[in-house]
Amino acid sequence: QVQPVESGGGSVQAGGSLRLSCAISGSTMRPMCMGWFRQAPGQEREAVATNRAATSSTTDFVDFRKGRRFTISRDNVKNEVYLQMVDLNPEDTAMYYCAADPSPDPCINPTRLRFTYWGQGTQVTVSS
Repeated sequence: QVQPVESGGGSVQAGGSLRLSCAISGSTMRPMCMGWFRQAPGQEREAVATNRAATSSTTDFVDFRKGRRFTISRDNVKNEVYLQMVDLNPEDTAMYYCAADPSPDPCINPTRLRFTYWGQGTQVTVSS
């Protein structure tokens, strides 16, 4: 069973940085698409950034409504994906989820329903 496992969340002050990591456990499958979503209390789960295995140096999707503060990267050898977040503000407070799919398609137009595998989430809390 493919299971994404997130780590790296925590509490920071506004202006701080965090780096989230996601590793695939339970399988040697290398998902073609991996990405990050986030969900704040009472809000929908929204896509943050995605990356396809075939283009590990290319970001397929980044929600630039968040500004250019989030960077996704991927290590295909380790089968891991990362989210570097800088200049965090309280509006970034949310549970951050790693998602994976054997198809590359969800990376282009990421929605919650298009991803097959989900992690349990890691909490990011930003205080002012």
